[in-house]
Amino acid sequence: MNYKNKLLPWCIIRSFPNMHSQLIIRFRRRNDAEAHLQILKANNPDATYEITFDVTPEQSDWTIQREHLQFHRTFE
Repeated sequence: MNYKNKLLPWCIIRSFPNMHSQLIIRFRRRNDAEAHLQILKANNPDATYEITFDVTPEQSDWTIQREHLQFHRTFE
């Protein structure tokens, strides 16, 4: 996750029936996301939206965790 996305952790996600989802927009504060969500729901009441807090790990952190897991699998 790049620095700009870290500054905007609150996301509005649109869910589709085929188990896919799409990131609509990011916000710095949850109350901004909730206000925008109300507008989206008013304009498209049939769509499914949700607010999430993006906690995607850094790529380097994920690589370290993955290597750690592989180490444990090999020696257990």
